[in-house]
Amino acid sequence: MIRRIASLCLALAVAALIATPALAKEKIKIVYVEWACATASANVMKAVIEENLGLDVELTPVSAPAMYAALAAGDQDALTTSWLPVTHGDMIKRYEGKIEDLGPNFTGAKIGLIVPTYVTIDTIAEMNTHAKEFDGEIVGIDPGAGVMIKAEDAIDHYALSNIELVSSSGAGMTATLANRYRQKKWIAVTGWVPHWKFAKFDLKFLKDPDKVFGESETINTFVRNGLKADHPDVYHILDTFSWTAAEIGEVMAMNTVDGSDVYDNAKKWTAEHPDRVKSWLP
Repeated sequence: MIRRIASLCLALAVAALIATPALAKEKIKIVYVEWACATASANVMKAVIEENLGLDVELTPVSAPAMYAALAAGDQDALTTSWLPVTHGDMIKRYEGKIEDLGPNFTGAKIGLIVPTYVTIDTIAEMNTHAKEFDGEIVGIDPGAGVMIKAEDAIDHYALSNIELVSSSGAGMTATLANRYRQKKWIAVTGWVPHWKFAKFDLKFLKDPDKVFGESETINTFVRNGLKADHPDVYHILDTFSWTAAEIGEVMAMNTVDGSDVYDNAKKWTAEHPDRVKSWLP
């Protein structure tokens, strides 16, 4: 009897060890940077996958370089905010063959230096002679982000010797912008579209005649190698996912409301757009 009990316990223990990895594979992991556009798309994908496939989705916020490294290592399953061809081009080259590009989920994106429309200059090159008005700085986001790398390139290219790029975060940058905007002070920030700040403030891109920041970009979805075989339905949703400026703008605007929860907002948006969600489903 004791032997039979011991054998049964051993069998149950082995079964548990075998089952654990299988259960772990049912959690889909999406990695993102805490930018307004990335937060919107990552949470919408989480809502669609959880509510239609019955799988748990784990979202992990990291820096841009770490986002690609985690995907290439297979530690994460997907990312929904890869800016191409310029912003994240160098990072994509670094992991060529180790991650899979599913193509654009948004077209018409753009990065550059942004100022309020009341600022009386129009080009990046003019900043150097107005450094005092800008407090000698460009307010940036997290170090290592593609737009930050290009901003450093722009400082060198346009010889902005009196201007310094100051690292911050997406939230920190917009908070500083809002504060100085209220006071009608000059400010230059690293920025991009799509972003809710263009709906809230009157802003303009400083002209970049030498195209240091590139031109129009796309926002692409990438997945780890092997995701299609492991989770074909998840792969299908991520592969077919695309939306318009108006749609992503709705979600980003919802996320700016004090006290709101970004995942609850994503679920609300998907519930209000069943036809769009249906177009992404297997």
